[in-house]
Amino acid sequence: MTISRTPAAPLLPELIGKFRKIVGERHAITDVADIEAYVTEERNLFHGRSPLVLRPGSTAEVAAICKLASEHKIALVPQGGNTGLVGGQTPHNGEVVVSLRRLDKIREIDTASNTMTCEAGVVLQIAQQKAADVDRLFPLSLGAEGSCTIGGNLSTNAGGTAALAYGVAREMALGLEVVLADGRVLNVLSKLKKDNTGYNLHNLFIGAEGTLGIITAATLKLFPKPRSIETAFVGLKSPDAALKLLAIAQSEAANALTSFELLSEMAVDFSIRHGIDVRDPLAQKHDWYVLMELSSPGDDARTPLETILGRAMEDEIVDDAVIAANLTQRAGFWRPRDEMSSAQKPAGGSIKHDISVPVATVPTFIAEANEAVVKLIPGARPVPFGHLGDGNLHYNVSQPIGANTADYLARWHEMNAVVFEIVLRVGGAISAEHGIGVLKRDKLPDVKDKTAIELMRQLKAMLDPLGIMNPGKVL
Repeated sequence: MTISRTPAAPLLPELIGKFRKIVGERHAITDVADIEAYVTEERNLFHGRSPLVLRPGSTAEVAAICKLASEHKIALVPQGGNTGLVGGQTPHNGEVVVSLRRLDKIREIDTASNTMTCEAGVVLQIAQQKAADVDRLFPLSLGAEGSCTIGGNLSTNAGGTAALAYGVAREMALGLEVVLADGRVLNVLSKLKKDNTGYNLHNLFIGAEGTLGIITAATLKLFPKPRSIETAFVGLKSPDAALKLLAIAQSEAANALTSFELLSEMAVDFSIRHGIDVRDPLAQKHDWYVLMELSSPGDDARTPLETILGRAMEDEIVDDAVIAANLTQRAGFWRPRDEMSSAQKPAGGSIKHDISVPVATVPTFIAEANEAVVKLIPGARPVPFGHLGDGNLHYNVSQPIGANTADYLARWHEMNAVVFEIVLRVGGAISAEHGIGVLKRDKLPDVKDKTAIELMRQLKAMLDPLGIMNPGKVL
């Protein structure tokens, strides 16, 4: 996808030398082949360009980079694990990339406060493991957790499969350290759950996608590590049935219900056919599935899970279900869900939507969207799946069998318009957990409150008057 914006000013060799002096020779990359990994992304939807990638190793180096960039009006694109899906981490017009991957220290773990202070480049999976090492849980969990970073997670306000119980990234951060566009360092790192001393500044930068400043560290909430985790794979007839199952689960399990994933038959079928080591946990195919997980700090999550499924079967809501007998089987239950995004690639082009709607409207949305996209492109194959518990669906639409992929993907914005119209009509949002980036930038003013857009622009102008922080993203 081509993004047209004013190209960044040429970077003179003398200025490259000054940047190189800040981070050291090894960490200032100018070779075109070496830069390639920083200007492409996993879906190959965007391809950028950059004359220079900087890999700072400290907050002080990030501050020096921003100060020098501000003095010379050099545009910067902060980047974490480069796993973003909306083009927010890509240098589309020749900007300098600031890779935060070397900021990878766990500065402190405080089990009394149940907090962990991480630098921005810490890989999510490492943060999870470090929490587990001290008998705690950091619950943010994403498909890209082996490569995405804490800074990127916060910059995009990532969600994931445990948001139902623990919330999204914003709700897991107590404070931040942020380098502003002019090189000043804002230190609002805090372990405090109660701090009523003025504006909550750190929340400005969560979900801002690097357009207001560069997150360099965060103090994160930790939780008691569950002693009992029980997982069920359920077959049922419809999203309406899944919604009824959700109501029973919330009634019986309350906060112990940590994941509730809705999976369409086509999504599961793609995973089984194209995924790695994926099997259907149930003996027969079903039109819809639910992957449900309960976690308890006590020793028994199985009893409430059995009660939930028993009630649902008595009420003829559930057609079949199986509970994982061990950790290996639990991992097998999650495989179809984990492989869903990548398993769509062999089926051709996929136009993807990361949307959220009120939970009660999910069945209506799916029914209307399925009808609308097939009407727009006959033979198109809707592949809805996602986090029913919080209303966040990944409403993907695969190309018709035998269609030309390029021709199909050329209708991306047409498809968006059809799907987004339904999303907005039922009171939803066009981005749930992936952010805005450039993919949804031009649509944002049409769907966001006008005063909210004005305030966002004013904040951007105040914190980044030169427009050098990830220009062209979000706004």
